[in-house]
Amino acid sequence: MALLPRLRQLIRRPMSASKVGARRPTSAKPRGDTLHEDALRSMLADDPNNERAFRALAEIVRRRAGDSMDEHDPLAAPVDENERQQAGDLAVWALAEEFAGNPRGWYPLVELARLSVHDDHDATIRRLVTAADRDPSGHALAAGLQLLLDAGMPVEALGLGVGHWRAREHDPEVARQMVQAAIEADRPLEAKQYLAALDQRDDAGRLTDLRAELAQTIADAEHKVPES
Repeated sequence: MALLPRLRQLIRRPMSASKVGARRPTSAKPRGDTLHEDALRSMLADDPNNERAFRALAEIVRRRAGDSMDEHDPLAAPVDENERQQAGDLAVWALAEEFAGNPRGWYPLVELARLSVHDDHDATIRRLVTAADRDPSGHALAAGLQLLLDAGMPVEALGLGVGHWRAREHDPEVARQMVQAAIEADRPLEAKQYLAALDQRDDAGRLTDLRAELAQTIADAEHKVPES
């Protein structure tokens, strides 16, 4: 099965504006989790950024994709775990693309970026930029920065953050990712600037613990002895 090429083809195509939230018609026999799926889809139709609902629904479609692969010719070779993982990723991709069609939906875009991060760098960044633009709270930006840091891309994380971070308005946790990205990119002076940006906030007095933590993180990075 050429599942990986198919997944990459979906990753590289423009995002479609599909019907958001509606379970697609099927002639397959109803499953026991159908009512649960419909309830989760309804929740996501109301709030496409409901992370818990999305993850629960993603687990359903991923499991269903794996089960469908087990319904094969008994004389054929057994399905290996790599193919099963690819089928699950493809199913979650289709789900995320569906809810990313909601103009308020930033979390599905982050999930699309997560699936494409190792295959299509430019598309990943575009999706994270769009997600950040859709969310005035900064939660999408924080999620995007964390994704890039986890993928070992601190420079790309800094580029995303510098272009979108509003220190006075966004969730202060964004500062944590910005400082970490600067440290991992070996830019300690920038890390200090991002820490200082928290002083601009009206609630700066309530961020004592976070500021102390980040100051210690920067100090530890500056005094870390390079490995020989």
